[in-house]
Amino acid sequence: MKKIFTSLFLFVLLLSHYTGYCSLYPNDLVSQGFGVSVYRDVTNKDDIKQVLQKKFVATDAKIFNFGLDKATYWIKLDLKENHHYINRVLFIDQARLSLAEMYVYRDQQIEQSPEYNPLSYVQTKFTQGKIFKVPDSLTKGTELYLRLKSKETFLAPVTIVEEGYLLETFSLRGIVFGFYTGIMAIMFVYNLFLYIIIRDKSYLYYIFYIFSIWLTQVTIQGYSSKYFWDDNSQINNYAVVLFSCIGLIFASFFTLSFLNTKVFSKVWNNLITGLYILTFLNLIILFAFSISVAFIIMQVLTLTGAIFALAAAYFVYFKKHFKPAGYYLVAWSVLLFGVILFIMKDYSIIPYNNFTIYLLQITSSIEVMLLSFALADKINFFKKENEVAQAQALNASLENQKLIKEQNIVLEKRVQERTEELQNANSTLNVTLTNLKDTQSQLVDAEKMAALGQLTAGIAHEINNPINFVTSNIKPLELDIKDLKEIITRYEEIDFSKDVKEQMDEIEAFKQQIDLNFVNNEITSLLSGISEGAKRTAEIIRSLRNFSRVDETDMKPIDLNEGLQSTLVLVRNNIPDNLTVVKEFGNLPKVECQPGKINQVFMNLVSNAIQAIKTKENQRDEEFLTIKSWYADQQVKISIKDTGIGMTEEVKHRIFEPFFTTKDIGEGTGLGLSIVFSIIENHKGHIDVISKINEGTEFIITLNVNP
Repeated sequence: MKKIFTSLFLFVLLLSHYTGYCSLYPNDLVSQGFGVSVYRDVTNKDDIKQVLQKKFVATDAKIFNFGLDKATYWIKLDLKENHHYINRVLFIDQARLSLAEMYVYRDQQIEQSPEYNPLSYVQTKFTQGKIFKVPDSLTKGTELYLRLKSKETFLAPVTIVEEGYLLETFSLRGIVFGFYTGIMAIMFVYNLFLYIIIRDKSYLYYIFYIFSIWLTQVTIQGYSSKYFWDDNSQINNYAVVLFSCIGLIFASFFTLSFLNTKVFSKVWNNLITGLYILTFLNLIILFAFSISVAFIIMQVLTLTGAIFALAAAYFVYFKKHFKPAGYYLVAWSVLLFGVILFIMKDYSIIPYNNFTIYLLQITSSIEVMLLSFALADKINFFKKENEVAQAQALNASLENQKLIKEQNIVLEKRVQERTEELQNANSTLNVTLTNLKDTQSQLVDAEKMAALGQLTAGIAHEINNPINFVTSNIKPLELDIKDLKEIITRYEEIDFSKDVKEQMDEIEAFKQQIDLNFVNNEITSLLSGISEGAKRTAEIIRSLRNFSRVDETDMKPIDLNEGLQSTLVLVRNNIPDNLTVVKEFGNLPKVECQPGKINQVFMNLVSNAIQAIKTKENQRDEEFLTIKSWYADQQVKISIKDTGIGMTEEVKHRIFEPFFTTKDIGEGTGLGLSIVFSIIENHKGHIDVISKINEGTEFIITLNVNP
């Protein structure tokens, strides 16, 4: 755990100092020949003519950080020498400004510059900052005035850059934010289906926390105004505080549930409970009183919540030895470290670049993944506890069986003489029977938990494969698009006043240099790979949705072929390389049954078949698992046949007995086939077994169409 913690911190710290190609500010305003000064308008009423007479205070700050302030700020850029600004724009890298205007003062004339959208093909307003077109030529003494006001914290990085360079920056940011959104979406869907299966409230709180954090980042980066609501709408004013508070509330719920503070520490349980109550009250302040006050309170509560979460996780992990809390501790530490670095870049302690502005998203993504690991580790933790309970239950079962035998011997000898003692013995037997039923119920739950752990591991592996399709194709696709953009740029830059043929020859030479046909084919191939990854992910999700009906108890008409197909998808990770699955599905009518129970039967039988093939000593180059389904005589039949080790007649007659197993100690409970037999019997069907040593085993399930 310490190695993971140290490695993640070093990774984030090293990347935060790597500026290289990702710097948005190659030159600050001073180095571009401007004198910079600031005037604070506390009345919020001064216009440009009045401001020309005001006294400005000189500053050399690269980032204008004025904190939480309701005043309007005027920034004057006084040009010290003649300069040409062809194809350059003034960019204010802040999406949450409520007011942004630019004026050009030269030759005793005032000109107001309208906001400029560099994405000329988009008709809507640009929402990821404020952009103004800079005149192509400015003479010494020209003054540029910026009138700025912020909705929340006043943080306004200002620079003058080439328009093409700015577009490349937006493209990079879009890719980064898209990747961040993809991670959050995957974690959301993955944990949503785990919640559907497990019904653990920790997963429910966690997916709402992920969604709230994503909405907060979408709002801060300006994407919400582009895709969801108008920049001037009321919800946009509330969005940052609202979604941050909602995220904090669900983070508190998740902390209480995951760390089980009600059991481990009532002090931290009460403190965190008080925190989310205060957060609810802050939402009332947000809507009923003041956004500014609610923003300040939100910041304080968020910092307090992070400290509480870290302290509670530290206490539970080190004092109560609850191991899943270790991942939780690392996850929140990474996020807090990212917040610290994010604030440091606002004060120029570390560089302000295209990496540091996304520190919150990067560390948030790492935190989300680590918390998912924590939830998975929690399952493993309880699985180990159940294994211990299982061993204890087995010992208790053997003791109870021994006690029953002794009592039977005593009862046979004294049945005529001691009727009263017989009644007492019967009372003891009733208690023993109750204990046996409780023990059997615990072991069945343990068997379900073991199957769940296996299913979760398989799903995680299966989802990872198609996701790699997407992530591995993003970078080459970006490079190919960059080559196409370069060709377009060269066509746009053709000077018709010069030799056009020579320029066209240069463009054709460049096309041959990059091999345009290869680039076009590669783009098609990359998009095909991304599409294939998405289709495979959808297939896994459909299979998981079909299989997730484990707790359904109502009888429903279902297609058994669909259940078999979903089972094969979910166990695909456990299938060895030399095993070939043969599917011969017939045309079946729908069967009235309990979908979750029947899926459990398929899972147990297919898993046993795979295990039988894996444990076979003399493995053939190709082993087979054959699954057939057919309809005959108003009955549906399912055959699951393997070429595994097979079984003797003695074993075959005992395989449906509870607790009977041929596996080594600790590898099985002997309840899997017993559960299968019970489920089929409850559905008024029957199951047949055909097996030969070293040739394999076949299970044939028969179910009536109308039971």
